Amino acid sequence: MSTTETALHPAATDHAPFFLPGPDGSDPLMTFTIWFMVLIVFLIGVLYLKLHALPEHMASSTKKLQMDVVAVLALIALFTHQNIFWLAALILAMIDFPDFGTPLQSMAGSLERLAARQPEPTAPVEAPPPAPPPRRNPRRRRPEPCWNFWSARC
Repeated sequence: MSTTETALHPAATDHAPFFLPGPDGSDPLMTFTIWFMVLIVFLIGVLYLKLHALPEHMASSTKKLQMDVVAVLALIALFTHQNIFWLAALILAMIDFPDFGTPLQSMAGSLERLAARQPEPTAPVEAPPPAPPPRRNPRRRRPEPCWNFWSARC
């Protein structure tokens, strides 16, 4: 035997499993477990952050008007761990609000063009003759107003 080679203990069997630490103190199973856990924790963190940014990506990919509100709600949900904010951001990212701005701008532009136009001269319109006053029935008498609410006559 060489001095660099480590010998097994005489009581040890020659078919020892791989996960047992060697005589030099190396532990392959623990090393594998540490690297595996670091990788899994990193992947879960990436998945969590990717899922948390889902509403913001949905709103920005469709160029929605409420993109800023969705982004703020997603950040609030990330820092406060309140899932209702994330759910509100997700629902808001899915909703298409109607575009009221474009028709209103078109109407405003049309009104500006109409206001800049000179009015066309028109012929004066004659007013119709006044209608005769309605005839009153002379037998009908108007009731007197009652100012005393406590009396029985009212």
